[in-house]
Amino acid sequence: MNDNFAAIPLFVAVVECESFSAAARRLGITKSAVSKRISQLESSLGVQLLQRTTRSLSLTEAGEQYFGYARNACVVAQEGEDAVTRLQGQPQGSLRISVPMVFGRLHVAPLIAHFLAAYPEVEINMMMDDQLVDLVEGGYDLAIRIGRLADSSLIARRIAPCHSVLCAAPSYLARCGTPADLEQLAQHNCLFYSYFRGGSEWLFEGPMGAVRFQPRGNYQVNNSEALRAALLGGLGICQMPTFIVGDDIAQGRLVEVLSAYRLPEHAIYAVYPQRKYLPAKVLAFVDFLLAQLGGERPYWDLPRR
Repeated sequence: MNDNFAAIPLFVAVVECESFSAAARRLGITKSAVSKRISQLESSLGVQLLQRTTRSLSLTEAGEQYFGYARNACVVAQEGEDAVTRLQGQPQGSLRISVPMVFGRLHVAPLIAHFLAAYPEVEINMMMDDQLVDLVEGGYDLAIRIGRLADSSLIARRIAPCHSVLCAAPSYLARCGTPADLEQLAQHNCLFYSYFRGGSEWLFEGPMGAVRFQPRGNYQVNNSEALRAALLGGLGICQMPTFIVGDDIAQGRLVEVLSAYRLPEHAIYAVYPQRKYLPAKVLAFVDFLLAQLGGERPYWDLPRR
């Protein structure tokens, strides 16, 4: 029976991840170890819980019933662990975080050493990727998300605003001219971030109200730092968040254009799965980010001294 209890988290992970491989990655063990434990669980219970094929995985009728109880058991166990760690006061344990690539490199990674110095009992496993991840499936405690959040069961805490500007290098503007309106902008080489969840259009709030603009240019890329390099190289005009180009604009390496046409303001959020007791390690990290990044006046938007 004790072996059955130990196999419950593995069974739940396999069902939630919909594969043995993904469950193994989430749990940090081998696929063969997961498969073996599930087979042992089925043998001990005397029923088949999972219907396996080469391309799919599904629950049997018995598996459906067992999963409901197994998942509840995992939730209760996690709530118990969260409650106990909160009583201990000092944040501790493994903290698994997902952050966007460029924001993570520029503004989160430099803070990790300071956080771990303040909370030496915490271990951080940070994944940097611009693709959205499933926090539950990936076993993440926390993620940083930028932009409008989709409706979900996740809890979100606003960390800072995210302002964007339209900008270009002085060398590009000297060569191609500075657009005075969107009609002139249409004649320029517009660079584009290909992972932008808002779609291919740029949305502006102009002098006459909201207006949509279709950028045209010879360079699209799924990395904002690559776009910044292209901008600094004088390739064209692009909309960029100030957490990437704020210092370039302050130093004159880039110039804001069409300031009368404002881009939508978004926000930077910390999101985490809903829990009865928020682990102290998660609360500590979110509070730390909020204090370090500056809240509603992040340091990248402050005038340079």
